[in-house]
Amino acid sequence: MLFTRPLALSPTLARRLRRLLWLLLPVALLAGCGSSPKDEDKASAEKLYADAREDMAAGSYDRAIKTLERVEGRAAGTLLAQQASLELAYAYWKTSERAQALATIERFIKLHPSSPALDYALYLKGLVNFNDSMGILSSISRQDLSERDQQASRDAYQAFRQLAEQFPSSRYAPDARLRMDYIVNALAEYELHVARYYFRRGAYLAAANRAQQAVRDYQQAPSVEEALYILAQSYDKLGLEALRDDADRVLKKNFPDSAFLRDGVRRPDGPWWKLW
Repeated sequence: MLFTRPLALSPTLARRLRRLLWLLLPVALLAGCGSSPKDEDKASAEKLYADAREDMAAGSYDRAIKTLERVEGRAAGTLLAQQASLELAYAYWKTSERAQALATIERFIKLHPSSPALDYALYLKGLVNFNDSMGILSSISRQDLSERDQQASRDAYQAFRQLAEQFPSSRYAPDARLRMDYIVNALAEYELHVARYYFRRGAYLAAANRAQQAVRDYQQAPSVEEALYILAQSYDKLGLEALRDDADRVLKKNFPDSAFLRDGVRRPDGPWWKLW
């Protein structure tokens, strides 16, 4: 191994080098300090996110919300911040803060239109509007959703539809399609609910209009059978025999075994939403 002798510096040059080192020392110290907070913020954000996940798993959503809001700030511009936004929206939803949940989701979609989690964001948007945290196959047999907020149902349908069309292979797409069918049936039942209301009160023209809307807009829904019956009966009350016969003919063609053709029994097989 070769060794080289240290350079012999003149006193003047040595003084200049020492002076330069003293000038550069504060800059080096500042540079070292400048990188520390970023590393600390990253580690802190990851720790906070882990804490928030634990709180959510324990059902402490209010506490998780506060933590996730801090994660969003500390991890801004990272994938962790995106994940925290979605978790935050979910936590808002679980605490019945529907407006906050939707606002958070809309912000996420606007800021991250190419995010790999966009399908989940659309699915969550649909769920929030669907407003049924128990799931599609749980407690709906005890509820008539036709009297719920119909705008929320339409918003849920649009979110699920966008998900199914943009991400047909998404893990959330099959459930979204099921919920779309469910929403269509609920909207059709709502129109039928209104048509019944008008018919019972002798407002036959209004009843016919709502029944006709159910038939026109929701042709595959179970409610169409009764809607056709109400349509024919409304036209009969109005003395519109040709229209009555047309509605009656469509009912017989599409539902030849309908109980409405025999005795006009309302909902012969029970409500559409009773799945068992």
